Amino acid sequence: MQKQPPTGGNPWVAVRPGDDVALLARRVSSAHQLFVDRSVPAVPDTEGPSVRSVILDSWMRSTRKGVNPDGAARADHLAASELAEYRSSHPMALIRPVVRKLLVEDAADTGLLVAITDEKGQLLWVEGDSSAKDRALEMNFVEGADWSEDTVGTNAPGTALALDHCVQIFGAEHFSRSVHEWSCSAAPVHDPATGLIVGAIDITGGPRVAVPEVFSLIRATVAAAEAELRLNLLRSPHPVVDTVTRLEVLGSGRPSLVRDGRRTPLPRRHAEILLLLAEHPEGLSSDRLAVLLDESDLDSVTIRAEMSRLRKVFGTAHIGSRPYRLLTDLVSDVQQVRSALDRGELAAALDMYSGPVLPGSDAPGVEELRDELRARVQAALLREGDQRLLARWTTSVHGRADVAAWEAYLAGLDPRSALYSQVKSRVDLFDQQYAT
Repeated sequence: MQKQPPTGGNPWVAVRPGDDVALLARRVSSAHQLFVDRSVPAVPDTEGPSVRSVILDSWMRSTRKGVNPDGAARADHLAASELAEYRSSHPMALIRPVVRKLLVEDAADTGLLVAITDEKGQLLWVEGDSSAKDRALEMNFVEGADWSEDTVGTNAPGTALALDHCVQIFGAEHFSRSVHEWSCSAAPVHDPATGLIVGAIDITGGPRVAVPEVFSLIRATVAAAEAELRLNLLRSPHPVVDTVTRLEVLGSGRPSLVRDGRRTPLPRRHAEILLLLAEHPEGLSSDRLAVLLDESDLDSVTIRAEMSRLRKVFGTAHIGSRPYRLLTDLVSDVQQVRSALDRGELAAALDMYSGPVLPGSDAPGVEELRDELRARVQAALLREGDQRLLARWTTSVHGRADVAAWEAYLAGLDPRSALYSQVKSRVDLFDQQYAT
């Protein structure tokens, strides 16, 4: 019998080449029934894992959230006019023409549906095959319904948003039994200016939706959609999502808070504290914050004074005490670079990585973040080996002295080219400097 490989391949793809789809469907269905009835993972002893780890993790999250496997998606109570107004003003409206051209126009009479969600998992548009739309009514896969993972459990758009990654869900991998006849592929869409998720694009249909080719198609569509958002950014230079306060600490410019489209410059100490609190959502005690801010350990009186001044800028209601913690959403450009790296979008990460984290700061906690982020960017560059990106990095302020990057750049050049000679001379110069 054909078995789903326990390891190897793309873990985000549901049906791999060579899989026996009927056998896979039976195994996943049995695993779902065992998990739901007993709340334990099912792992047959000789046939490899019955479900992918990404699915099992999602089932466990769904259980912890109290999702009913026999429940249905929750419909939003917006009136038709209110939903229309919400959709027209949402950033995903900007990419709808791209999605229609690439996916919807060819979906008629195919049994496929194409859905666009907002960043929370609410379905904004559901288009495609008319008979499939009628059948989808039974599981409330309709415009205005909430298909977040917290509400429906494991499903492609909801899980893609929860994990910030393209994902496929095959049949009974869905947590809700009402969706077991369907398969789907979805991926999140990001604001090119901030890296924040603005929504998701989903293809829903039969088992053929869960194959690698559709996985590639949905990723290509998202790439085209995000390119459209970049063009929109050039025409109107502000983020498409501007509801979350943003902390800017990268590069040599003055650290700032960006809130409601307005930029507020910050003293370095305030930027250090906000960055550390953003990195520690669980909160920091006064003593721990003091250690992260100064090697000589600031006294508690100094910490309280700094927090009092910061509250006047950031808002008294937005910072809690005992421990000190953020009580409102705050995203830093450090987190956005990390998110781009996690998604494998190295070029976007380099666009956002304008320089070291608070280069003038000697706070131990900040220095650690600075070193960690630079190391992650460098490691991604070396792993990817993209000559274009290596060229950008080695000619930038933060990469011009990166010996490993220069060597990787040289290794990918044609030895007969003039550029090879130039890069090799730079590498030779490094060798001479380190030899002395």
